[in-house]
Amino acid sequence: MKEFNRCAWAKSELMVRYHDEEWGVPLHDDGMLFEFLCLEGAQAGLSWETILKKRENYRKAFDSFRPEVIVKYKQEKIAELLADSGIVRNRMKIASVVQNAKAFLSIQKDFGSFDKYIWQFAPKKTGKGAKGSRAVPARTSESDLMSKDLRKRGFGFVGSTICYAFMQAVGIVNDHSRNCFRRNQV
Repeated sequence: MKEFNRCAWAKSELMVRYHDEEWGVPLHDDGMLFEFLCLEGAQAGLSWETILKKRENYRKAFDSFRPEVIVKYKQEKIAELLADSGIVRNRMKIASVVQNAKAFLSIQKDFGSFDKYIWQFAPKKTGKGAKGSRAVPARTSESDLMSKDLRKRGFGFVGSTICYAFMQAVGIVNDHSRNCFRRNQV
């Protein structure tokens, strides 16, 4: 098996697979964009690997991240989620998924798709790529604008750092390192 140069953070088998198959690939599917936004919020204060390990549990617990289902969650469902050891059992993070589903559906109505709305925050120019993981910013002026606008529209757990991680994950920015084999593929 040929070994490739990858971004330095892709160390474990799970993270290598995520890096090689998903991270930084431009994503335009509303359902997957919503899933990533929810998972990035769940990750706050934790490692991304922790969330990836729980990803299938999240999909099951949150009805495959279908916002039209999530907006109908009642207190019984919230209690069920708070008891689910397969996800991060944080009341505020769980409540934000329900809150974000409502705001997400509103954006779809106003813009025709979440994709059309969210990609307006893509940087106008692209860089050459970071030399290493330490050179990658935690936030940018674009993620600041995205965060501010999402909050104005009713989203929670969408601080600028979370928004920037989301932008990286869904390919709005390409932060694969200069020597990473995926940099020119995405």
